[in-house]
Amino acid sequence: MSIPTEPIGSLPRPAALQNALASGASTDEINKLYDEAVKDTVEGFEAAGSTVFTDGEQTKSSFATYPLSNISNLAPDGVEIPFEDGHKRQLPRLTEGPFRYGEFAGSYLPRLKKFTNGPLKQAVISASAMSLLYPADGIDGYSQKEFISDLVDQAVEDIRSCFSNGAETVQIDFTEGRLAVKLDPSKGLLKNFVDLNNQVLSHFSPEEQKKIGVHVCPGGDHDSTHSADVPYEELIPDLFEMKVGSFYVQMASEEDPDKALAEIAKNLKPDQRVFVGVTDVNSPEIESAEVVRDRVLAAAKHIPVSQLGTTDDCGFSPFADDAGTSREIAFAKIKARVEGTRLAEKELGLN
Repeated sequence: MSIPTEPIGSLPRPAALQNALASGASTDEINKLYDEAVKDTVEGFEAAGSTVFTDGEQTKSSFATYPLSNISNLAPDGVEIPFEDGHKRQLPRLTEGPFRYGEFAGSYLPRLKKFTNGPLKQAVISASAMSLLYPADGIDGYSQKEFISDLVDQAVEDIRSCFSNGAETVQIDFTEGRLAVKLDPSKGLLKNFVDLNNQVLSHFSPEEQKKIGVHVCPGGDHDSTHSADVPYEELIPDLFEMKVGSFYVQMASEEDPDKALAEIAKNLKPDQRVFVGVTDVNSPEIESAEVVRDRVLAAAKHIPVSQLGTTDDCGFSPFADDAGTSREIAFAKIKARVEGTRLAEKELGLN
């Protein structure tokens, strides 16, 4: 038996790529830089000892907005998401129907496959996050019911595009889960979000659901969060009703990880695995392998080892313009995660 370890997804983009995007470089130049960034990402994962690969989201505008590329029925004044340091991110607003994704996450995988034959993981945005595009006052001629039907269809196709392009694992980013409790302490919004995502998941077989996971964290952008003040126990019972095989749960930066892990243990089902965050992506301090080991061992006091995995708390750079963490620090943390997980296996007598 071993403890699997996987990345969440995003990594900081190289400075040359960020500069080219900001300066409006030609498509050919940007595509060349995309290739270089993805190749360098794969090499960085290999050097860190990772056996699961993503493209680091090097070619996504952000983890949340990639489906909105090349679509015109949007206005910029949608829902605002405030972060604790005072900055905000703003989603666009849908102006008319029908709603269609402009790009599917599976379209990024062919570029990644040029540089590795290893197991591929692809992140997708949740249907619940995309549901925030529909305005509170509705859209004439396009009901919310029609929108949700279209949204579910598109979210299903997004996941299927990943599998059809070679992903072994698909991760649904559900960072709005904890935020939903902050916005609506009655948890009605959270339950609606879980129900909507389960509508999407109902289109997949039990075997396919085992290959799908859900990632949760209190948000991460420019080393700040949007909902770290929401107790995990307010989220976890509903979260673990989602019909997936794996959960990727921020934990390294959690104020009281033992309390959160105990709550997970109460709600964990026999066919589910929990990948516990063991590196804090919002901290510049690089964890040692021994620190990671100790975090894994602490998690193993609550979670059966057969259902335990490790991951990073969040993506290192969910938005393309986020340069709060360097690539060097990100890969050093990934290496510590891999090595620390192996140390924990030895301590637990697994190898």
